[in-house]
Amino acid sequence: MVNTYYHYQQRWWLIHPGGWVAAVHKREWVIAAFGFAAILLLLLSFSFIFSSPSPSSSSAADHHHHFSGPPDHFVPIVFLTNAALRGAYCLDGSFPAYHFQKGYGSGARRWVLHIEGGGWCNTIASCSFRKMTALGSSKYMDRHVQFSGILSSDQSHNPDFYNWNKVKIRYCDGASFAGHPESELKNDTKLFFRGQLIWEAMMDELLSIGLSNAQEALLSGCSAGGLATLIHCDDFREILSKDAKVKCLSDAGFFLNEKDIAGNATIQSFYHDVVRLQGVAGSLKKDCVANKEPSKCFFPQNMMNSINTPLFLVNPTYDFWQIKNILVPSPADPRGHWRKCKLSIHNCSPEQIQVLQGFRNSFLKAFSEYQQMKNFGMFINSCYIHCQTWVSETWHGPNSPRINNKTIAESVGDWFFDRKASKHIDCPYPCNPTCYNMDFTGR
Repeated sequence: MVNTYYHYQQRWWLIHPGGWVAAVHKREWVIAAFGFAAILLLLLSFSFIFSSPSPSSSSAADHHHHFSGPPDHFVPIVFLTNAALRGAYCLDGSFPAYHFQKGYGSGARRWVLHIEGGGWCNTIASCSFRKMTALGSSKYMDRHVQFSGILSSDQSHNPDFYNWNKVKIRYCDGASFAGHPESELKNDTKLFFRGQLIWEAMMDELLSIGLSNAQEALLSGCSAGGLATLIHCDDFREILSKDAKVKCLSDAGFFLNEKDIAGNATIQSFYHDVVRLQGVAGSLKKDCVANKEPSKCFFPQNMMNSINTPLFLVNPTYDFWQIKNILVPSPADPRGHWRKCKLSIHNCSPEQIQVLQGFRNSFLKAFSEYQQMKNFGMFINSCYIHCQTWVSETWHGPNSPRINNKTIAESVGDWFFDRKASKHIDCPYPCNPTCYNMDFTGR
């Protein structure tokens, strides 16, 4: 299944395998790429749901960079030199990879890392499919990717981090860098569950090229990479100097343990299968695993109180990935009453909006206890979108989403540099006119 793109009259037209067509203005292309990575990531993240578009990986944006953001650089891929020694392999046995841009000037000893997103695989079948893609094998990864958003080198689009050492960590294990080889099956599937080893090998290599001398460092990630950021946040703090300022930023990584509209524990069941298949329990917070079934500790709401490193959350309360896959997965809506609503929040009926407001309330309640934490920051907006930090259009620009007249970049900067308290929660939809609300129906 491959999406087909046509460029016509300043728009990108997407011909979806399911038959629908979407048009997106050129300026909005990279934002729309989140949804247009659709079918591939849908298969990768929820192997039992096959209808609606799904979460982002960088793949679509990397291939189709037609947008009006800054002239960011294309950065070459680097394969882990110590992978074989560590036994750190992607799902298919290929070497993990990253992209690195060296910092300069005041950023020479400052580092920002961004972990790529792209769902999870919970069965032998879905992991076997995944290993034939860039999310399970470095053989299929782009050799150059564009650094934008939090990785941008343009000071006007990334005022606080533009000249830092910047790393994009490619995601090729399917369990948020938390799988363990002990869970590999001794049969002919030839799948490697080495997420934890990839993480350790990646950190070893980055330390060897200068991260060990960092004065300041920010670990960030989007979607499944945002979850990986939460899982490994304290590990990242521990490998760096005690004198260094180290913080973590999770973008669209706060996945809710919420039942779907039919009352089924869809996401809980899915996470249970991921954790069991890939041996994830060994990477989860020990105090949580001691008291809860391990897969429940894969949910941020059950692990955040164990994270000691300063943390910032960027998340929409109407995260389209979560609405499509957690709240209203296709099996929970067999007659398709929610189809139009999932394609665009503007199409939702008043009754459906009420359900979405309930989901927002659950979201706010899930992390309410953390809001008073001194080192905790947040930018929780009311947009129908998924990841917002690695694209310049939503990270920081004249038309970027704002809360209290602050962009995401400004809010993160205020928090990281202790300029001022940075805890922003939006009013409910449709109150924020600065939102990018994804629309998959065409315009």
